[in-house]
Amino acid sequence: MFIVLVYVHVKEESIEDFKQASGENAEASRLEAGIVRFDLLQQADDPTRFILIEIYRTEEDPARHKQTAHYRKWRETVAPMMAEPRRGIRYEIISPGEEAWG
Repeated sequence: MFIVLVYVHVKEESIEDFKQASGENAEASRLEAGIVRFDLLQQADDPTRFILIEIYRTEEDPARHKQTAHYRKWRETVAPMMAEPRRGIRYEIISPGEEAWG
């Protein structure tokens, strides 16, 4: 598994537009064969902050994801909404083991 958490800080006036665009991207992403899970979370105490939880089957799948039309549309749409550059950080599974992810 290849897990990336993407931390996003958007401009306050862009919250709803970001949620709409990111929700559409997440739904389309979940249909990709290489994606195990793709979640969009909004921080409860600061609605301008979001996390994308992206779980891929292989290390090659994130690159394939970035070639999709829905990702490119999302990237271009949300770029002007960012209060600062987004950060993606890779994580390793500790528990449960990979076998639990199906």
